[in-house]
Amino acid sequence: MKLPLSAAVAENLEVLPEAGSTNDVLVAQASAGSPADFSVVVTGNQTAGRGRLGRVWVAPPGASLAVSVLLRPVLPAGQPLEIGHFGWLPLIAGIAMTRAVQSLVPAHRVGLKWPNDVQIDGLKVSGLLAELLPAGDAVVMGAGLNLSLTREQLPTPVSTSLALSGATLVGDELADAALSAYLTNLRDLYTDFVRLGADPVGSGIAQQLDELCTTIGQQVKVELPGAPDLLGAAVGIDGAGRLRVRRTSDGQVTAVAAGDVTHLRYE
Repeated sequence: MKLPLSAAVAENLEVLPEAGSTNDVLVAQASAGSPADFSVVVTGNQTAGRGRLGRVWVAPPGASLAVSVLLRPVLPAGQPLEIGHFGWLPLIAGIAMTRAVQSLVPAHRVGLKWPNDVQIDGLKVSGLLAELLPAGDAVVMGAGLNLSLTREQLPTPVSTSLALSGATLVGDELADAALSAYLTNLRDLYTDFVRLGADPVGSGIAQQLDELCTTIGQQVKVELPGAPDLLGAAVGIDGAGRLRVRRTSDGQVTAVAAGDVTHLRYE
């Protein structure tokens, strides 16, 4: 792939003709201590990608984009980011991808389904997966984006692609436009978040999430690891980036840090 716009955004951009998983490639590099903050690995042919809960992300070569970004946040005074603030990094990436997709399909409504799915008119076009490094000081932020999948190639009935949603660019031009927009938004949001001491309110991240998150206000089902499903109304996002759900059973509000969320209007 030729990605001149993206290369101008990310100084350390590695373009691979094929990869099992861009996250695995970057995790291995980061564990060895070599890549700098905001190093990027990207491919148009990911053969063993995965999503949350072990789901597989597979697409024909050239029809999708897989990108991973290394985030090594260090606050202005030099201290590392507290682990409690790391939950905001996937949400920042989700905001960045949402804005990137919106720029390519302006006639459609693009939103972020908490915590990691970007949707066009309610159909998934992108998924994100964050992996915390063993040292706990960095995250590899992975994202998959459907570029030109046809309806027959879509992984689920509730998926879509940029091409199906009216994106006018094709081939490498579409990939480069999408990736450069994502990286630009991610860099700017991430830089402000870290510069302002990981304050989601002061950095404007919390407000942007409120504006873009389509889960807020929905009746939801949350599949929780090792626990019964949670049914209720999504009423907001707390200071740690967790989804606040008012339980249907008793009206109590529960903060959810991780789980598979379904908007019940789609069932």
